[in-house]
Amino acid sequence: MYRYDEYDHALVRDRIAEFRDQVTRRLSGELSEDEFKPLRLMNGLYLQLHAYMLRVAIPYGTLSSAQMRRLARIARLYDKGYAHFTTRQNVQYNWPALKDVPDILAELADVEMHAIQTSGNCIRNVTSDQFAGAAADEIADPRPYAELIRQWSMLHPEFSYLPRKFKVAVVASPNDRAAVRLHDVGLILHDDAEHGRGFEVIVGGGMGRSPFVGPTIRRHLPEGQLLRYLDAILRTYNWFGRRDNKYKARIKILVHEMGAEAFARAVEAEFARLGDANREIDRLAETEMARLQAFFAAPTFEAVAAEPAHVLKAYDQDTGFRLWMDHNVMPHRQPGYASAVISLKPHGGIPGDATAEQMEAVADLADRFDAAGEIRVTHEQNLVLPHVKKADLPVLFAALARHGLATANAGLVTDIIACPGLDYCALANARSIPLAQKIAARFDDLQRLADIGEVKIKISGCINACGHHHAGHIGILGVDKKGDEAYQLLLGGSGAEDASLAQIVGPGFSEDGIVDAVATVIDTYLSLRERGERFLDTYRRLGADPFKEALYAPA
Repeated sequence: MYRYDEYDHALVRDRIAEFRDQVTRRLSGELSEDEFKPLRLMNGLYLQLHAYMLRVAIPYGTLSSAQMRRLARIARLYDKGYAHFTTRQNVQYNWPALKDVPDILAELADVEMHAIQTSGNCIRNVTSDQFAGAAADEIADPRPYAELIRQWSMLHPEFSYLPRKFKVAVVASPNDRAAVRLHDVGLILHDDAEHGRGFEVIVGGGMGRSPFVGPTIRRHLPEGQLLRYLDAILRTYNWFGRRDNKYKARIKILVHEMGAEAFARAVEAEFARLGDANREIDRLAETEMARLQAFFAAPTFEAVAAEPAHVLKAYDQDTGFRLWMDHNVMPHRQPGYASAVISLKPHGGIPGDATAEQMEAVADLADRFDAAGEIRVTHEQNLVLPHVKKADLPVLFAALARHGLATANAGLVTDIIACPGLDYCALANARSIPLAQKIAARFDDLQRLADIGEVKIKISGCINACGHHHAGHIGILGVDKKGDEAYQLLLGGSGAEDASLAQIVGPGFSEDGIVDAVATVIDTYLSLRERGERFLDTYRRLGADPFKEALYAPA
């Protein structure tokens, strides 16, 4: 992973000192909350329903064991003993005291972490595949490109005050595990027989009030021209983007209203102008990429058995281990290794939450079992040990189980994504967390979950879609119905390479009613599926009608 140099350390330390002074002035009353708001947002600090919330950047979802231990320490000393991992591969603290935030930022800086650009109208944390550098299907590790974008965008003077927030995702596999088509900019690295290595460039995707699957505006962008092309996209957006209405200020609205072809022509014109004027940005990117590649070199892998006999035996004899292997263990490009998903969705748990003790346990297990001592944060609000010897999987499973981290539900019904909802968020219309817990309780049988197969449930407490309900196979949106919490049910979404937006199926439900509705949808799928079909396959084959009939037919 990338390591700070002297410039990085100085930048972060200076920023902390500046913010410490701003906090002091806010606490003394010298700054009003209105004056303080833009300053705190620049440092990842929100004011939510009951308290401040601090969002910490985890670039492209990669953590060292030392960084995870520091996150645990902060949770224990400055919060309520836990932290929340998000769909943006970040981590949030929900209860920090304002007076402590500068000290928290200093603690983070000690392990090369910060909260810069985790809020505000700027380029946010660049996300990527949680299995980057390990996945058997990728053509290269996408994280050096993500790091290049991070460095280019960090406090970029031209792009620090965009019309609205801006999110970038990068993958290097035909299997999209970062929802690139639902980002402001999505980049898919590929090899072209004629033109060499480059990116498919997708612009204008997103969820929220106006969801769109982003269109491709460039089929092949040579990798050496990446920063110049991103410069052209951001300049085009900065020039044409709406600033009079925050609901229409996202680049997805601009692309939709201009049309993808017209927007692409504007970007290409600016791209050519930048090239004619100065190609220094291409040379800078090439030099920096060569330097960055060394930071992401593969760990040292041992020559080990591809399928250890004792693991096969444990798989045959231990049902719990078998289910965990089937759903939480992913193929690795190195023979004899695997990537292990650590579920943060235990029975009765809050999706994405981990206690300080659990975070410390994960850090210890990374040191013990991961070839790089790394942890990854996933878009599904889980964690991953990316480089584990298959021979160690039974012992790892047992160790995870001791800490409540071995739930075998990755990608299944109870692996629910949920935003904080009305329990924390001032913008929410309804609670998300209790609903996720009720749905999980309804399906609390691992054998049944395995039989149902892949179903991605995503819950948002309001139209801002922090729970990605538009991308759920089953999406749930919290709404205000004459002062009462209610929920709309959506079906058919996907954030993968077959990206689609879930559609509302009919009238909304109460909290208990939506739990019953999810169960009805699952039962209907089980009665209609053909051999080998996932829920999404069945829905796309039959459409919404049979599900509507089951949901709304007279009793």
